[in-house]
Amino acid sequence: MVDDERKTTKNEKMSMKENERLLIEKFKMIKPVEKSYEEQAKRRWKTVAKPLFSLGKLEDAVIRMAGIRRKADFEIKKKGLLIFCADNGVVSEGVTQTGQEVTAIVADNFTKCATSVCIMAETAGVDLFPIDIGMVTDVPSVTDPKDKVMYGTKNMAMEPAMSREQAAQAVLIGIRKVKELAEQGYDLIATGEMGIGNTTTSSAVVSVLLDESVENVTGRGAGLSSEGLNRKIQAIQTAIEKNQPDKEDILDVLSKVGGLDIAGMTGAFLGGAIYHIPVLIDGFISSAAALCAVRMVPETADYILASHCSGEPAGRMVLEELKLPYLIDAKMSLGEGSGAVAAIPLLEMGVNVYRKMSTFEEIKVEQYEELK
Repeated sequence: MVDDERKTTKNEKMSMKENERLLIEKFKMIKPVEKSYEEQAKRRWKTVAKPLFSLGKLEDAVIRMAGIRRKADFEIKKKGLLIFCADNGVVSEGVTQTGQEVTAIVADNFTKCATSVCIMAETAGVDLFPIDIGMVTDVPSVTDPKDKVMYGTKNMAMEPAMSREQAAQAVLIGIRKVKELAEQGYDLIATGEMGIGNTTTSSAVVSVLLDESVENVTGRGAGLSSEGLNRKIQAIQTAIEKNQPDKEDILDVLSKVGGLDIAGMTGAFLGGAIYHIPVLIDGFISSAAALCAVRMVPETADYILASHCSGEPAGRMVLEELKLPYLIDAKMSLGEGSGAVAAIPLLEMGVNVYRKMSTFEEIKVEQYEELK
């Protein structure tokens, strides 16, 4: 779409010089997790009447959540999934199987319980919050003008995907969405996305941030042919060479080769750190956003949980860089937040055992001794 034909949003028209300054102010609100609560949770686990450490990663996750929530006795009552929906101009390079119209169709279906993650979320008791942060089409059931930065990004193989101010605006929207859920009493937040072409932008971001070759971090997305994969790799290489993103400047990377959904999720992870709510990575795309958030403010890493290891080539690579253990390895690559939602019942089970199970003292059994 040529520039003079592009629709503009209110956010796009207004002066956004303040966005980066506001973002820096938000960064100052992020403090390290409270380790004393983690220590309390560790001690509690050792009193629970079961073999020590026998719930493995579930015990570790409960301990992490105690530090995040700043309380050793906590519950998971309200769970929410933030799904950031956006379109990517790079699809004009032939990097996808389907067109941008699919983004709007699926976004609308989120409100009708007509997608995979909707059914999974209903089963897990998770509330869905689809957000039009940058689709090329307005969807009445989803679009809210205050959440929409622009009508799709530009083609990053030709020019920067968006301006620096727009990238900052999208990150701020992600932070605000977490604040809204925190005020509504949500205890756990999952991240998801919908946007045709977003494995292309994610691969570009990860290639830059990890100093990895484009070939190593790029997969077939939603089932590209070998010819399509080659086009995808070439488009990413062209975008990086043309735009020269600075890996030390995350807003520069997001604006030049990123997407609005990635920027929004970056804000969601930062928001979790600001408002002391654990935030779950879904798959590769949201892990790219988590990497952006952690590179912006390293303390954010302690507020993030990894749900599963994505089937995309760089999925494991990013989680290893973040040093985050994941709960599920089911070779999932659906997106939408599906992996994060699948992990939530496991986390609830861990918390319930931690809170409700009898102690050794209560059942009058000698406590297990920790092996040295």
